[in-house]
Amino acid sequence: MPARHFLTLADLSQAELHAVIQRAIKLKAMQRAGKLHEPLKNKVLAMVFEKSSTRTRVSFESAMIQFGGGAIFLAPQDAQLGRGEPVEDTARVLSRMVDVIVVRTFEHEKIERFANHSQVPVINALTDKYHPCQLLADIQTYIEQRGSIEGKTVAWVGDGNNMCNSYIEAARLFNFYLHMAVPLGYDSDFGLIKASAGHAVLMRDPQEAVSDADLVVTDVWASMGQENEREGRARDFADYQVTARLMAQAKPDALFMHCLPAHRGEEVSADVIDGPQSVVWDEAENRLHAQKALLELLLA
Repeated sequence: MPARHFLTLADLSQAELHAVIQRAIKLKAMQRAGKLHEPLKNKVLAMVFEKSSTRTRVSFESAMIQFGGGAIFLAPQDAQLGRGEPVEDTARVLSRMVDVIVVRTFEHEKIERFANHSQVPVINALTDKYHPCQLLADIQTYIEQRGSIEGKTVAWVGDGNNMCNSYIEAARLFNFYLHMAVPLGYDSDFGLIKASAGHAVLMRDPQEAVSDADLVVTDVWASMGQENEREGRARDFADYQVTARLMAQAKPDALFMHCLPAHRGEEVSADVIDGPQSVVWDEAENRLHAQKALLELLLA
C-alpha cells in the first residue's frame, strides 16, 4: 500500500480533517492531564529543512518524543535538496531508514518530487505555496475558542502568500467564507481561488474584508527568501496593517491570529497582537497537538 502524504490540506478528506482537529483537541487534554500515550514507540521522523524554523521544528520533535519515538533534524547544510544530490535520490534513501519525513523547502514542486519517490509519508512543513500544518493549528484554535468555524467569515489581510493559499483551501474544506484584502500585485493563486469559488473572495480594501468578520488573520509582509524586497513591500503594504481600528470593523468577539514570527508595527500593531482578541500563543501551541494528530493518522 503506497504511503499517504500531507502536502496540502486537500490530501485529506473533509471527514479526515475534522477527525484530525477533534483528535488534536483530545490529545491536548490527555497531555495536560499527564496521560502517557506512545503510539509511535520506536518510530523515527526525519526533518529535512531548507528554511529555518522555530515552532515547526520544536513542535514536530516534541510530538515524536511525547509519542515515544525519535526525531532526526537535517539542517540546510546537512541536506542539500537538489544541489548535492537529486531530490529523488534523497527521498529514496531516507525513506528506507525512517518512518515519516517532514520537509520544509522553497519550491512546492520539490516536495512533490520528494513525495513521489518516498516509501513513507511525507509532510509539508512549509513551501512557498502552502503551509497546511499551520492551518490545522489555526482551525483547532478557532474551534476551541468559538466552536465550529463552518459558515463563519475569516478575513485575511496582507500578502497572498503560502498561508493565504492554505486559507483558500481551508475555506472550501471547512466550509467557511474567506475575504482576502491583498494589495495589487501580491495576489494569491488564482487557480485556488477559482477552485474555492463561493468560499474565497479577493478584495483590495482591508476595511471591507474585515467588516463583520469572526476571525482576522495576517502574516509578515516579507517572507523568508524575500528579504531584498522588504523596503518595497513595506511601502506597498502600508495600508494593510491590522490595527485596533481595523479590528473594530470585525465582530465584537472576533479573534486575531498570526502564524509568527510577527513584526509589531508592521503587519500588526502591538496592541492587537498583545491584546485580548489575540490567540496567537494558543495557536502556536496547537502546532504540537495538531501535528501529533496528523502523525497518528498517517502512521498509527
